[in-house]
Amino acid sequence: MTQWRRKQGDETYTPDEVAARLAAELPQWTYEDGWIRRKVKTSGWKATLMVVNTVGHLAEAAWHHPDLTVSYAFVTVKLATHSAKGITEKDFALARKIEEVVLWQPGREPDAALEGTPDDPRFKYIKYD
Repeated sequence: MTQWRRKQGDETYTPDEVAARLAAELPQWTYEDGWIRRKVKTSGWKATLMVVNTVGHLAEAAWHHPDLTVSYAFVTVKLATHSAKGITEKDFALARKIEEVVLWQPGREPDAALEGTPDDPRFKYIKYD
């Protein structure tokens, strides 16, 4: 049984509800200072730009816009619903989509035709958890 109920529209979750949902659904994300956050480590600048562009595409398509911190070898994504002044279902939905797309590892799918990048540091770009 979950400790929360799914909320509608811009209804916000309490900090305890946010923490419980993150633990259950998005364990790599944290809740801090009113944001849910995820740091994606990359192999360098080109990979960082690929992550930023992917997050940007997903956010624009969803019409829900994160705050990003961009550095040479990482991107930090911060989500909150500004109009609601808190964490809403929109934030969880976009976080799940970012997790699904940015951190997708084709080589880990059992019957996939796509094998993923070679096990060689020259070709790796995301530092998977």
